[in-house]
Amino acid sequence: MTQWDLSILFQSEKELENQTSQCIYETEIFKKKYENKLELLNQDEFLNALKMYENLNLNLSKIMTYAYLCFAKDTSKGSFYAKYEQECQKAEENLLFFELEFCKINEEKAKEFIAFCQDYSFYLSNLLKNKTYNLSQKEERIMLYMSNTGAHAFSRLFDESMSSLKVSFDDQKLSEEEILSKLYDNDRKIRKKAAKKFTKALSKNINLLTFIFNMIKTELGNICKLRGYEDAETPRHLNNQISKQSVDALIKTAQKNFSLVSRFYKRKKQILGFNQLKDYDRYAPIGKEANFSFNESKKIILEAFYDFSPIFGDIAKEAFEKGWIDAYPQDKKQGGAFSHSATPDSHPFILLNYTNKRRDLFTLAHELGHTIHQKLSYNVSFLNQNTPLTTAETASVFAEMLVFDYVKNKLKKEELIALYAAKIEDIFATLYRQINFTCFERRVHSHKHELSTEEISKIWMEESQQMFKESVNLTKNYALWWSYIPHFIHSPFYCYAYAYAQLLVLTLYGLYKRKSNQNFKELYIKMLSLGGSVSPKELVSMFGFDIESEDFWKIGIIEIEKIIDEFMEL
Repeated sequence: MTQWDLSILFQSEKELENQTSQCIYETEIFKKKYENKLELLNQDEFLNALKMYENLNLNLSKIMTYAYLCFAKDTSKGSFYAKYEQECQKAEENLLFFELEFCKINEEKAKEFIAFCQDYSFYLSNLLKNKTYNLSQKEERIMLYMSNTGAHAFSRLFDESMSSLKVSFDDQKLSEEEILSKLYDNDRKIRKKAAKKFTKALSKNINLLTFIFNMIKTELGNICKLRGYEDAETPRHLNNQISKQSVDALIKTAQKNFSLVSRFYKRKKQILGFNQLKDYDRYAPIGKEANFSFNESKKIILEAFYDFSPIFGDIAKEAFEKGWIDAYPQDKKQGGAFSHSATPDSHPFILLNYTNKRRDLFTLAHELGHTIHQKLSYNVSFLNQNTPLTTAETASVFAEMLVFDYVKNKLKKEELIALYAAKIEDIFATLYRQINFTCFERRVHSHKHELSTEEISKIWMEESQQMFKESVNLTKNYALWWSYIPHFIHSPFYCYAYAYAQLLVLTLYGLYKRKSNQNFKELYIKMLSLGGSVSPKELVSMFGFDIESEDFWKIGIIEIEKIIDEFMEL
């Protein structure tokens, strides 16, 4: 099956409507029963209230999962999506009091509740840790109702605009995914033409895209001012449950090793025989490029996953066989790829835009890694299952490494050269490029005023050149390519999570390959199964590492050097 089967969520829109009405009614009952009474409850009563609160949130999540997936499949269904956002907002308002009121109860009693509700202790402790940023209930109510017309609305506008973008190319109208796939073509003329055509398409919408980015920046700045966050990235660090010190250590380590990027691209320029390597040459294939049909990728991934663990293989097999994956591009479908965790009474859902390229094999492996992590996280309570972005990307990148190791042992030399080059470029894109993105966002969000397209583009080019130094010549067309990156719009400061995960995975994968830790697989699966019930620092400490140390991140850099050395030997 290569399309979603959403019937596990709701059999029909009528059922969806009925469930939504029921959910709103149940939240009203919950509010009447518990608002302004949490401090009066005994431990058993509080635990019962907490479980009811959790179940109501689960039901809301299921409704919004269905609405969002319908929209992702067909972005013309914006009004349908908005309808259920507005309906669910009514229920969310009824639940708004719970976390706020818990943060206000007597400190000693709150500690008693935390100790008694052992399965929820980390979740409750985090509420108290972040309570300083809470507003009053009236203010939070206003924030809730304004959310769908603020950044969230601009995110939807961005999605609808980009999904409707069509790029003229050789008498065809190509989607974003299809035109970007041309950058992997053997023919330099095709790559150059694709880059120019994509830039031209972006330029037609650049005023809108600039405005959207500015509104995201402005709203985040306002929220930080109202809530008292130190800067624009603080809320992301809090959500990721890590310190700025850890992020800064990661960024410093990556920046100190930009020379690895230059080393690789200088060699690539020699191999290709070019005087200059342009931005549209970054993904030019070296050696014999392999393509993979969806079924071929399925076979490779299943074998690679089963080789690591039957648990990995079984979840991936179920995803392929039971309609968890929507595989191919289609008109009005959202671009990119994701794995939506959904709810424990259903399963995760993967969106792809599969075009039979090598990178599609690894994108599929990446998203299936997310799916495995999400499925295993169902083992903890719903309020604990969502993992911080920093560890959420770990399973996905680890899955890519499993497939890379599996495939490289089955290829001829020319194919192996192509695979290594592509893998190194993927690592650069996941690590160094995401560091560039984060530094770019830091500079953009540090400005109090709106930025012009030219100002944003100037910052973009300066930060991008930091990564490549003199090894790649960034053309003027590349200056607008910040405007299509969805993470800048949907989730500001998301991107360092990819870099975080890349180095973390390389470190863990090196540990796995050395076989110095005999129970690695058990520990790793336990780590994934814990979801968001413990902090990333604690999860990584299970393997004996400290994520706040620059020395920890250097271990991952050494693994990158090994892969580059192996490529140079080939």
